[in-house]
This record gives sequence, C-alpha cells and structure tokens, in this order.
Amino acid sequence: MTDQTSYHYGVIARALQLIDEGGPGQSLDDLAAGIGMSAAHFQRTFSQWVGVSPKRYQQYLALDHARRLLADRFTVLETAHAAGLSGGGRLHDLFLTWEAMSPGEYATGGAGLVIRWGYFPTPFGEALVMATDRGICGMGFTEEFGRDWSMNDLTSRWPNATYIEDASIEPLVTEAMAGRAARLHLIGAPFQVKVWEALLQIPTGHVTTYSELGKAVGHPTAQRAVGTAVGRNPISFLVPCHRALRKSGGLGGYHWGLPVKRAMLAWEAARADARG
Repeated sequence: MTDQTSYHYGVIARALQLIDEGGPGQSLDDLAAGIGMSAAHFQRTFSQWVGVSPKRYQQYLALDHARRLLADRFTVLETAHAAGLSGGGRLHDLFLTWEAMSPGEYATGGAGLVIRWGYFPTPFGEALVMATDRGICGMGFTEEFGRDWSMNDLTSRWPNATYIEDASIEPLVTEAMAGRAARLHLIGAPFQVKVWEALLQIPTGHVTTYSELGKAVGHPTAQRAVGTAVGRNPISFLVPCHRALRKSGGLGGYHWGLPVKRAMLAWEAARADARG
C-alpha cells in the first residue's frame, strides 16, 4: 500500500467519521476544516475516493437510507444461486476465490495453522487483517473498540493457531480493498460457512434480510441461527455481512460497531450510483 493511498484512506476514514457523527447538513468548509485541508482539495479527494461529493454522501447516511435500500435494492439470494454464482464468479465487485476449512480442521481450533496478521488503513478506519497461506481469514475494525479487543476477538476464534505479525500480507489487503483479486480462507463451522457463502452472493449496493439468508441456506425458519452466523463472520467487508438488514429495514447489529456498518452501506451505494 503506497504512502499516498494510506494517507487518502486516513483522510476518507476521518471524513466518514465526521459526517456520521455530525449528521446531515454539515458544510463543506466545516468538514474540510475538521480534516485540515482546503475545501477544494477535500472535495476533490473525497469525490475521487467515494464517487460522490461530501454533500451527496450525507444523503446516503440519512436515517431512512437502509429502508430505501431494502425497497429498491433487495437481493433474492435464491435467484443468485440459481444463476450459478459461486466462489469463482464476480461477486460484490471483487474477483473472489475462497476455500473453506473442513469440519475436522475447524474442530481442532486452528491447530497447525500459521496465521499472519497486521494493521492496515482502510476507508472505514484501521483494520486488523489476518491471513493463512490460502488467503485472508480475518478482517476486523479497531475504531470502535480498540486494537486489544479486536485482536482478542479474532484470535479467540482459532485459539490453537500460531500467530505471526507479518507485513508481507499487505499485497493481499491492497488488492482486496482496491476491488481487485482477493483470496479468502473461510474458517468456521459448516453452517456458518454456508451463511457466509450466501453473503458473498449479494452485489455491491444491494442488501438482503436475515430471513432471505435462511432460505438461501435451506433453513427458512432459522433466522436467529442465521443472525448468529452473520455476527460471527470473521472477514468483515469482504464477506459482506453489513448487507444483511432486518425485514423492517432496520440496520440490526454489527459486530464492529454500527457507525462502520452505516459507512460501508453508504460508501457502496454512493459508488454504485456513481457508476450508473
């Protein structure tokens, strides 16, 4: 990740936070001052990275935005499965391939796995990213709860693995966050993996409900179990659990904090609209 890219990610992460905290109606001058940039430079940088102006982005964070997404961009996952979408297909604007750990491997708590990790900037704040030799297996965000909480959360999922801090996984992160090729290694119980695979069928800028996810994995009445599996998704953003909403259009919960979920949904909707 270049220094310039890292700097821009930092600018955008701070801008999204200011917009979320301040609510709609903030002026361009006030936002730019909060970032420490001129209004013109901030407008240009923000528009380049988000796809719309700061003023337009604020509209995507309106309280009823999730409900509008559900009304206008609801994805029926059974249709996606029928269309033959899978790990080799083009999913949520990333060329994703994934491999799931076998149930036997999962039962050992990650014994024998070497997991490399590091902290990296993203548009949604600092991310803790973990990867095996098969691909990214964990991505969490530190802004809401801090580094220690995030590290404990991810490592507790695979307590018997060996963890090594290693900046060499940076290219994996850079490619994934840029919307290019990404390799994922799904490590979870069989039912969890089925739910996570269903999440991968949801296109960028679209959403689904927990009940639809249940139908997609063959358990239409297991909404609570589906919700638990969504919440235990270890690869946030890349496995887009933020695109799962309540049937009412409410955001529901989000493991890494609702401000992050709001930012992700608004970011993706803005970029999808900007592409036409």
